[in-house]
Amino acid sequence: MEVLIRNSIRFLLNDKVVERTDVPPTETLLDYLRLDRKLRGTKEGCAEGDCGACTVLVGRLFNGRLKYESVNACIRFVGSLDGGHVVTVEALAGSDGTLHPVQQAMVDTHASQCGFCTPGFVMSLYGLWMQNPKPNIQEIEKALQGNLCRCTGYAAIIRAAESVTAIGDLNRDPLVTERARVTEQLLTLKDGKRVVLGEGRQQLVLPVDVDDFADVLERNPGATIVAGSTDVGLWVTKFMREIGPVVFLSHLDDLRLITEGDDGLTLGAGVSYTDAYPVIVRHFPQLKELWNRIGGEQVRNMGTVGGNVANGSPIGDTPPALIGLGATVQLREGKNRRSVPIEKYFIEYGKQDRAPGEFVEAIHIPYLDTRDLYGVYKISKRLDEDISSVCGTFRISLDERGRVENAIIAFGGMAGTPKRASAVEASLTGAVWDEDTIEKAVPAFSDDFTPLTDWRASADYRLLVAKNLLRRFYLETRGEKLVRLNRHEAAFG
Repeated sequence: MEVLIRNSIRFLLNDKVVERTDVPPTETLLDYLRLDRKLRGTKEGCAEGDCGACTVLVGRLFNGRLKYESVNACIRFVGSLDGGHVVTVEALAGSDGTLHPVQQAMVDTHASQCGFCTPGFVMSLYGLWMQNPKPNIQEIEKALQGNLCRCTGYAAIIRAAESVTAIGDLNRDPLVTERARVTEQLLTLKDGKRVVLGEGRQQLVLPVDVDDFADVLERNPGATIVAGSTDVGLWVTKFMREIGPVVFLSHLDDLRLITEGDDGLTLGAGVSYTDAYPVIVRHFPQLKELWNRIGGEQVRNMGTVGGNVANGSPIGDTPPALIGLGATVQLREGKNRRSVPIEKYFIEYGKQDRAPGEFVEAIHIPYLDTRDLYGVYKISKRLDEDISSVCGTFRISLDERGRVENAIIAFGGMAGTPKRASAVEASLTGAVWDEDTIEKAVPAFSDDFTPLTDWRASADYRLLVAKNLLRRFYLETRGEKLVRLNRHEAAFG
């Protein structure tokens, strides 16, 4: 079947339709807003998706429903916006200068100090308010994980978030009242054509669907695949790398499907952390804390589970947990598919079992057996929005005599790839699950891992953490109620 081609990117920016034919693959939304459109309420801070000063909302249709999410404009590429609706802080106030309820709450609670971070906080709270008009304190803090205030105005900002419900009315909010009109506009923009702009290293492509993507990649096996851009975005903003030609995927609905089967859960490679969260937590409640500590809200809205696996980072948050669950990676090249156990997908640092022209299409995660003891732990310098120093997963099944029948222990941050602790597993298997067995197994970590020292952690620290996490997991399986510092105690002692 012949694919029709369009040579332009089309999206809504606030209340205007934008159509562009000259979009470089590396152009960020932040640069476009500030330099081209002079919309300078969106600020540039870190340029790596950490501080939230550049937060905007992007609305997209999925299964006919329009959903808005906060994203980092600094690492979001313009090329990924086709068929979407970008909303900046300038769109919130009324034409007569009347502030939006979220903005008014920031004023009334004196939540803005130097003001640099304020637009980003406003947009994050706006996104939260639209989805949850009456959030509790935990939901507010989660929504603001990706926003940094160097003036330490957090208490006032949280008071602003709590007060929005008292002064706001969702029925008067423009994104709510005009949702039907915006939906109709976005449906018109979604014409089912492949988007192709530029040539050579300056080319960007948006396939029609996953079959078209397979065809595009088969013809251009050296192209850079960009889904959420939470990693690739930094290649551009921090390392000034040329990444073209680029194939963008965030618009492909068929890569965002979640299937709950009899034998397990299947996530399309384009499923974001945010979209995966409800079903992940329902089937694997042990992953709740880990999932809530992957980046900030903006990163979870953009980043994909498939991308986290495909990149093969030794400090990626999800691979150790998925190894523990026995997940498999579905790879596709053209019309051909194959499945690889996720632990075998990672070959060595920077190398995965993925041929040129092949891509990660889905992740299949089997359900846990009722006998399985399972735990996941992330250790990082900051509690929220930080890269792992060590991430450990433990899965133990016991027989009727209380002996270890099977053991899967996997770590990130301990080697050049996410890796199983095979010597520790062997030491545990067949032994009684008790403290003596744990202490006999602990020395085997030195046989499994020779970690590196870097700015996140020393080699000695990483090895000690791995040993202590096994001890912690054992105690928790025995019902010990171990005290964990909350974010306030961790910050202030």
